[in-house]
Amino acid sequence: MDLELRGARVLVTGGASNIGRGIVHGFAAEGARLLICDIDGAQAAKTRAEALERGAAQAEVAVVDLALEGAGSAAVERIVADWGGIDVLVNNAGLSLPGFVAQDTDRDGWRRMVDLNLFGAVECTRAALASMRRSGGGSIVFISSDAAFGEIRQGVYGATKAALIALARTVAREHGRDGIRSNVVCPGLVLPESPDAIGTGSLWTTDDQETVFNDRQIEAVRKNVPLQRLTTAADIADAVVWISSERRARQVTGQVLSVGGGYSMP
Repeated sequence: MDLELRGARVLVTGGASNIGRGIVHGFAAEGARLLICDIDGAQAAKTRAEALERGAAQAEVAVVDLALEGAGSAAVERIVADWGGIDVLVNNAGLSLPGFVAQDTDRDGWRRMVDLNLFGAVECTRAALASMRRSGGGSIVFISSDAAFGEIRQGVYGATKAALIALARTVAREHGRDGIRSNVVCPGLVLPESPDAIGTGSLWTTDDQETVFNDRQIEAVRKNVPLQRLTTAADIADAVVWISSERRARQVTGQVLSVGGGYSMP
């Protein structure tokens, strides 16, 4: 199926590792032009090389911390300056610092999650809207999470991801008249497919079982998935790439698509 994304100008935030890397691979296979925005420059460079091998028309890297004010606008300005506009924005960058609500007192950690997960997406979105309005349309995809619907030890993280759903639907209502579609993809648990799928700074590289899923927890999640299998980065990429296609998803906006084997059914 031709998604008509060849040459599309695509910005993927948090595009270096795991889910973001899979999304980059998905757009690369469609021949898109990609700006990979990530704080991990070395891992982003590896993902850029993989994107070119998989058929990306062009691929570049922007090393930025989207938790910082102005970083999101700068990333969008970069893609507009390089390629004359932006067709697709994927707000994927995120940070999870697990903790039980009654025990988590790390206000700096809360702030970091809000700054990156929510404010980073707001800033990227605002900047992209200006360019998309000038060109007559575009697609914005917000990567939320099953945690948006309530998960143990994910209170603040889940709250930021729930906020993205409200933001996406507001953008859909306010800018549909501009030809801009805005949707949400909620991944289930996505484990890195290999050591190459993550950078050295990823939470998945730590041995701290308080911040990653251990085998027992992973199996508990799988047993609660109706399809009885875990989600892969490629599964998320397939959904994101399809929903970004004006040709194949032209009437889809303001929607929340859970890609987790039925674990959540929003």
